Amino acid sequence: MWRVGFVLFNILSVRIYAASLGFYNVDSNQVSVSGISSGAAMATQVHVALSSRIMGVGLVAGVPYMCAEGLAVTALTCMNTPGLVSVAALEGITASADLVGNIDSTTNIATSKVYIFAGTKDTVVKAGNGPKIEQYYKHYISDNSNIKTVYNIPAEHCMPTSNYGGDCGTLNKDSYINNCGYSAAFDLLNHIYGGRLVKPTDHTTANGQLLTFSQSAFFYWSLPSVSGMDTIGYVYIPTKCASKQTKCKLHIAFHGCLQGRKAIGDVYVKHAGYNEVGELNNIIILYPQAISTPLNQQGCWDWFGYTGPLYATKNGFQITAIRRMIDHLL
Repeated sequence: MWRVGFVLFNILSVRIYAASLGFYNVDSNQVSVSGISSGAAMATQVHVALSSRIMGVGLVAGVPYMCAEGLAVTALTCMNTPGLVSVAALEGITASADLVGNIDSTTNIATSKVYIFAGTKDTVVKAGNGPKIEQYYKHYISDNSNIKTVYNIPAEHCMPTSNYGGDCGTLNKDSYINNCGYSAAFDLLNHIYGGRLVKPTDHTTANGQLLTFSQSAFFYWSLPSVSGMDTIGYVYIPTKCASKQTKCKLHIAFHGCLQGRKAIGDVYVKHAGYNEVGELNNIIILYPQAISTPLNQQGCWDWFGYTGPLYATKNGFQITAIRRMIDHLL
């Protein structure tokens, strides 16, 4: 049923295979998501829509759930003038979605771990979105220690890393990954998983397997491109998880606009900082991939309705595919 190819070569000590998505020994209570920019918006949507399955979320340069309300013009308002965003209105939209069953019950969010990063120099998604996301989640989470915020780093619009990328305060359009002397990937994963993770050093290598897999397998009635997704995705399997003898965690990491495979190849999946953390802490990292379409020319995840009105619900095309990937890995 599953076609598996074994094309093996070495790049930066990481073994890269062309393979279909496999099955692993994953703890179903330890599944989390994160993302940057449109990927952060997507991570929020997956978290809220599938809250019975997702125990934590990390958001880098994101916006609150349903901020765009299905409109591209409103999305621009969210990004540029967060002061105009009514969090109370977004809570009302969330309640309506909960009432009709378009998302899992919001009561599941109460125990979630949430990490929010907003760079002080971000000119693309303004830093004021961070407190708006925080306000949204505090409506559902009473324990403030479950929410970690990082608002004091002079970062432009980027995925901040400890040792890779452009200057932290500069807009790096080559990859939107910047060297800020700070690893958002580690910090968000460490918060989500209880502050007990082993931290990589600059000498840590990701010696596990970085696999490609067919995303087409998770679209039953159409091509992935119809829903703005690539035919190929990536997954990083830590060394101890490959044998399936070790119980591992699962984290889904969403790239931002212009960061997918067709835009920058495997740069994001190799240099965002997740793999090294995953290797040391037995966390499988799933990297779904979005593509450019006529309605989404920058290869963003759908957080403004280009795939249809149910985009932010558990019936949305992209979220449905992600749910199937999670179920398959489990």
